[in-house]
Amino acid sequence: MHNVLKPWILFVLLSWVIIAPADSAEPLVLKPSENGILRAELAVDSYSYTPADLIVTVDHPVELTLKSVTVIVPHNFVIKAPELGVEINQNVPAGKTVTVRFTPTHPGKAKFYCDKKLLFFKSHEEKGMKGTLEVKEKEVKEKEVKEK
Repeated sequence: MHNVLKPWILFVLLSWVIIAPADSAEPLVLKPSENGILRAELAVDSYSYTPADLIVTVDHPVELTLKSVTVIVPHNFVIKAPELGVEINQNVPAGKTVTVRFTPTHPGKAKFYCDKKLLFFKSHEEKGMKGTLEVKEKEVKEKEVKEK
């Protein structure tokens, strides 16, 4: 009896792994530090950023530490979103850590990605190295509403 069940259990487990969504991580909501800066560290790996989805607040300075965990392949971090007040093109050498700073001036969404590409191969972005930056409005505190 047990020998008959083992293949079925294995089949069910493998089916779940294959069918389960790979990108089900929740977005990272950046909270202000004591000095008001929104900080996060992103792992820059082979064709991915972790976390891949960030939520920040308009008019708050943002500081992202980009830590490359690759050994050979260099990457970069690109955001082209003038509508949010954000334009970045920062190289991230293999095995190195760099920091980018910006202050989004308008709410909205934009993608960030790596635009590196080797000869005629797909770009890193096309291989899935991308994420989303969402800029939300400031939360209006109850005290601020009463003062108006």
